[in-house]
Amino acid sequence: MKLIATQAVNTPATAEKIPQTGTLTIPNDVNPLESDLAGVTSIVLNFPKFTDGRAFTQAVMLRKRAGFKGEIRATGDVLVDQLQQMARSGFDVAELRADQDLAAGQRQLDRYSEFYQADVVQKAPHFAKVTEKVTA
Repeated sequence: MKLIATQAVNTPATAEKIPQTGTLTIPNDVNPLESDLAGVTSIVLNFPKFTDGRAFTQAVMLRKRAGFKGEIRATGDVLVDQLQQMARSGFDVAELRADQDLAAGQRQLDRYSEFYQADVVQKAPHFAKVTEKVTA
């Protein structure tokens, strides 16, 4: 997952600015499966406050049900504590809230290389992988 400081996104000189062509911003109260994804290469999902997890569900729906392969970006009240779950839910990019540290965010992402449960990224649970290696 790529991490971006919020300040870097909002300046005209940055290369991190989201391109307007092919970008769709989906509000939290909209079912993402009802959106027309034709020609969309990037989707922006907002966390209006860190306690609002609807964007997690939207990302999973976009990846699993809609089969969206493009970039999914988290914006808004994005905290370092949420990054592991964001990566497991299908987010590619996270714009951290202004008071969050990029280095701490990267340490959080690097903390675990695998998880026991399956998720959007890791399709099979860890025990299934271990079983395949033992029987092979």
